[in-house]
Amino acid sequence: MFTTRWRLFRILGIPINIDLSWVIILLLLTWTLAFGFAQSIPGLTRAESWGLGLVTALGFFLCIVLHELGHAVVARKVGIPMRGITLFMFGGVAEMVGEPPSAGREFGMAIAGPLVSALLALLFVILAIVASVGEWPVELAVMLEYLWMINVAVLVFNLVPAFPLDGGRVLRAILWGTMGSLRRATYWCSIIGKGFAWFLIFLGILDIMSGLVVPGIWLALIGLFLNNAAQAGYEQVLIRQILQGEPVSRFMNRDPIVVHPSLSLLDWVEEYVYRYHHKAFPVVVVGRLEGLISTRHLANFPREEWEMHTVAEAMQTNLDNITLAPDADALSALERMQGQGAERLLVTENGRLVGLISLRDLLAFLHLKLELEGDEDNSPPASPPSRHETSVHS
Repeated sequence: MFTTRWRLFRILGIPINIDLSWVIILLLLTWTLAFGFAQSIPGLTRAESWGLGLVTALGFFLCIVLHELGHAVVARKVGIPMRGITLFMFGGVAEMVGEPPSAGREFGMAIAGPLVSALLALLFVILAIVASVGEWPVELAVMLEYLWMINVAVLVFNLVPAFPLDGGRVLRAILWGTMGSLRRATYWCSIIGKGFAWFLIFLGILDIMSGLVVPGIWLALIGLFLNNAAQAGYEQVLIRQILQGEPVSRFMNRDPIVVHPSLSLLDWVEEYVYRYHHKAFPVVVVGRLEGLISTRHLANFPREEWEMHTVAEAMQTNLDNITLAPDADALSALERMQGQGAERLLVTENGRLVGLISLRDLLAFLHLKLELEGDEDNSPPASPPSRHETSVHS
């Protein structure tokens, strides 16, 4: 979902990030608001209208952060860890590790964001009324008017019962409580979500054909994003239900290819990297794990000196982040891989290497299980699951 992102600050211990794509929407919103200020307040210079537009746009994004913070605070109260809140092209997301434990808690988490937006809209309406009857600067009065209208728009859009929007998650909570199945509730909500997404795409195409190119493109892009997010949300539930509680030992390769620390770097590249087409190998001595050697470790040694240095000199010896026990939960292993950007983890027992678990192995099992068994609620099997690290509330 995200490209390059930066950490801004923390609120209540929750990291607040911005994605590179956020800059695009910030500039577009600033430009739109600057035009509005120029139309509403005669006599403003271009610099003044742009300055007011920028301040209002930043105020809007602060409201988005507060909206997502509503989700995040409730999520933490029900025991779901938070990765953070990220502002990006289509607004903001609260990134949660896992799904809510019950329909009631899902409802509370989903409704928290819209409640915050409703309170913000009410606050800005009151302030705008006070500004209009008082002697507040006209620039501030117009800014407050824009902020309450924008918050109302965010509230209405998010309450559309289309997954993964907040309204769709409220609907999922209701269906979950009625049907007793998170998987089945998510399936039907994702269908509704994808239907709404294609409706937006259709409207975007109509706008483009009518000459409203920029609004049409944005509607189509939002529709594509929601369509992908709805499918991803359903796949994530499938992944969790299939892998949760399964031990890593069920999926691991019990006979991984290992190398000896005395091997020269040149021989390792020639005899292992080029032969097996892997970028990393466990380093083992008589069954005991000593380290991990990866092609990225070669950067510390000039190509002409590979023959003079050994694997032991280049290998990584701190392996705490990439090792786990055979009885570790497979879902936790998948989340660790995605969180670290790793494609495999080493399985150890009493310091000895007993296996290797790869992302490919886990995804192959998921695809095979879905292909053979389908959906337990008689809905069509999903496409091969892609990598998702969080539940996303937008």
